[in-house]
Amino acid sequence: MKAYADGRQLIAEIRRCFEKYDAEFEGIAEAERDLRFPETDRTPAENLSYQLGWLTLLLQWDKEERAGLQVTMPAAGYKWNDLGRLYQSFYAVYGIYTLAEQRKMLRRLVEDVCAWIELLSEEELFQPEMRRWATTNARWPLCRWIHINTVAPFTSFRTKFRKWKKVASCRQRN
Repeated sequence: MKAYADGRQLIAEIRRCFEKYDAEFEGIAEAERDLRFPETDRTPAENLSYQLGWLTLLLQWDKEERAGLQVTMPAAGYKWNDLGRLYQSFYAVYGIYTLAEQRKMLRRLVEDVCAWIELLSEEELFQPEMRRWATTNARWPLCRWIHINTVAPFTSFRTKFRKWKKVASCRQRN
């Protein structure tokens, strides 16, 4: 994971990676939203739904803990070894929206995450065990949880989506 000097640097990296990721969806027709190819693992709508699901969970985990609730990780009714079913739930919840609506929702969630980071102290952000939900045997600080749910998937899924676009383009030419 990339090391961040402070919260501002993390926010800047989230926004930078999100803008690159989001730009990949420019020009994708709504009629193509559910196109699946054997060479790729997600449709455009599923790609966005995945991001929406994890960012929603990230904010929910912290909101629930601050409200004094017991946080269920990764989500109520799901275990870490059952993520495929969790992803299917993301596709069901967010896949009903158009690509434009999903992109708008994701942009709003990214801004919500950035606003949350601005409220965190450097200690909360970079010291392990500052939240019960983020306390694991690995002793990850919040910044790592945030990174693996924002910067990392925006980067890796951008690459995967570029492959989807390449396959789609080849199929259209043939």
